[in-house]
Amino acid sequence: QAFRSDAYFALLRNYRRHGWIVLYLFGNSPALCPSFLQGRTVTGLEPLEPGSLYAPYATSLRMSDLGYRNKSQAGLSVSVNSLDHYVRDLTQAITTPHPDYEKIGVKVEGEYRQLNANLLQIENEYYSFIRPKRVTMSGERPTKALIRGGVQYVEMRSLDVSAFDPVGVNQNKLRFLEAFAAYCILGASPPIQSSEQSDLDGNHVRVAREGRKPGLKLRRDGRDVLLHDWAAEIVDSMRGVCELLDEGDPQKPYTAALEAQDAKVRDVSLTPAARTLEEMRTNEESFFNFALRMSQVHKAYFLELFSPNESRQEEFAAEAEESLRAQSRIEAEDKLSFDEYLARYFAA
Repeated sequence: QAFRSDAYFALLRNYRRHGWIVLYLFGNSPALCPSFLQGRTVTGLEPLEPGSLYAPYATSLRMSDLGYRNKSQAGLSVSVNSLDHYVRDLTQAITTPHPDYEKIGVKVEGEYRQLNANLLQIENEYYSFIRPKRVTMSGERPTKALIRGGVQYVEMRSLDVSAFDPVGVNQNKLRFLEAFAAYCILGASPPIQSSEQSDLDGNHVRVAREGRKPGLKLRRDGRDVLLHDWAAEIVDSMRGVCELLDEGDPQKPYTAALEAQDAKVRDVSLTPAARTLEEMRTNEESFFNFALRMSQVHKAYFLELFSPNESRQEEFAAEAEESLRAQSRIEAEDKLSFDEYLARYFAA
């Protein structure tokens, strides 16, 4: 258990170091609908007619300061140098009051506005590109599960849904990510110092906002390096891992997946973000209409692939009805108030 957890945390550290490449290779949110901003003005966004805003060199606005990143967590530092450090820092975050949240109040006039007024209400509110996980038992908090059983798997959270794949992902992408995880876990992974963590956070934000910019430089070991050169180095270093994963398979699917990503490093126009913007320009459509069109294309794909099955539909309907009956039984038997449940959950 300790060995597995240590190995997973080695993966987490190197994913923080090199994970920006995932945004470059798979980021697919370079534009947005103006309605998202609700009238606010955001630096770095430009109009893209008809009816969109975009960052000219963005890969993933979803993973930038406009999306996934929470400003209240900007100063939050959760170490991945060990399981103990991770649990310590996360526990501190979920027990430290936050002034802005205290102003909102927790239970006001008998109704909950939030679970508590801490920096994080629960562990799963922690925004991170990758998180260590263990399946929890009923009522068990994630940190307690990690202490009980160690790391069971990791959750990669920096992946945009692919607009060009019916299920949002494809086998090449999944094979690359598997090989990338192996690359991260097998390479040297020294502890991350606070000064390095600041550079790593900056790299992710920079690639999310302007990762396709020619000549873009990132911070590595205290110096500036070209994104292109670093990405090419990562891809080249992964070749041995892919050869091992391909052993015995004449099709060499992992090497093929790596070559597909190498092509994006060599030619930025092949990245999903670049393809999305090209589609929008070619079809003279807004981001909203691009997303709607691709959704309709994928819907048609699945409708053509699967013919209606009446007996299966009846089976699903029966299962749905039984699920609702089971819910009613559970709720009828539940004698614990929400206040009591919440107190027990946080005390555990």
